[in-house]
Amino acid sequence: MDITSAVESLTQSANTLFLLIGAIMVLAMHAGFAFLEVGTVRHKNQVNALVKIMTDFGVSALVYFFVGYQIAYGTHFFQGAEALTAGHGYDLVKFFFLMTFAAAIPAIVSGGIAERARFYPMLFAAAVIVGVVYPFFEGIVWNGNFGLQAWLAATFGAGFHDFAGSVVVHAFGGWVALVALLLLGARRGRYRGGKVVAFAPSNIPFLSLGAWILTIGWFGFNVMSAQTLDGISGLVAVNSLMAMVGGILVAMVLGRKDPGFIHNGPLAGLVAVCAGSDLMHPIGALITGGVSGALFVVLFEWAQNRVERLDDVLGVWPLHGVCGVWGGIAAGIFGQSWLGGLGGVSLMAQLIGSLAGVAVAVIGALVVYGAIAKVAGLRLSEEEEFDGADLSIHRIGATSMD
Repeated sequence: MDITSAVESLTQSANTLFLLIGAIMVLAMHAGFAFLEVGTVRHKNQVNALVKIMTDFGVSALVYFFVGYQIAYGTHFFQGAEALTAGHGYDLVKFFFLMTFAAAIPAIVSGGIAERARFYPMLFAAAVIVGVVYPFFEGIVWNGNFGLQAWLAATFGAGFHDFAGSVVVHAFGGWVALVALLLLGARRGRYRGGKVVAFAPSNIPFLSLGAWILTIGWFGFNVMSAQTLDGISGLVAVNSLMAMVGGILVAMVLGRKDPGFIHNGPLAGLVAVCAGSDLMHPIGALITGGVSGALFVVLFEWAQNRVERLDDVLGVWPLHGVCGVWGGIAAGIFGQSWLGGLGGVSLMAQLIGSLAGVAVAVIGALVVYGAIAKVAGLRLSEEEEFDGADLSIHRIGATSMD
């Protein structure tokens, strides 16, 4: 009996440590979000990028702890610490891990709406979306809430499969961002006489640093989504690697060696492979990542040059929104056993689940951002935007020569 108890305790502690490492790796990805935005925006908005990512994370952790986690999983922490430490505190670390996913939603939105959004209205919007809207859909997919997964399984032979959040996290954040940036409108001076005016990235090394931090952290995002040590799979790791490589190389070719495209290429591939990384053959993952890299380059250029109101600074809608949906669908294609995958997935279920994520994100964002726009306003004044968010909101610039 003592040996059995010791083995059980060791298993619980190993699982807790495993998931804690994953949570820390995804936490580190938020530095990647920050520096990717810092390097892309103009110099007068760099401080704002850093502050938004940090404060969005703080607010996200708070609302997800008190509200969002209970909506998604029916679990709360209003009990004594003695109860919370059961199983070496695994349930607490599971919350920590999933909270870092939830906090990615406003981090994604931040890159799309950069350079013209007010601070507190967007922070309040982040709180509502992370506390209510996101966990509503998260619970449907990852906890079986409201019976959608059961219906899909009964109707199509398999539920909606999203191992690490191509749709639940990335597509959701990208489509929320699309609503927000369309309500905000384009940055002033971005379009003149129907032609786009290029706002060059302020710091390519920072942009590159952000991409590398995100890329490395993503292996915690994907691999640790197993949530237990005995569920770990080298297939997830290698599929993530191959999708990343596919995204890099296709973005390099279609993006004509542009550093912005090249450094977002791996992120596009990694977004798409999240859903089916535990099912696909590595060659399927490579193709998934390559298609994702192409989608990002083509749609980013189309949005910037053809749709005047769609001024998506970091390209978060194509990168997360569209590539995330593609990832959900790709899991239903390359996860099939006849294409070398492990099987047990339905293309129709993947289509329905992916579209459901888009619908919840768009409707939720319209309600939240639409209400805030009417009550408080979302956008900086023309003078504040001209001066830059750093001085207008934070009263300090990114660098000083004094």
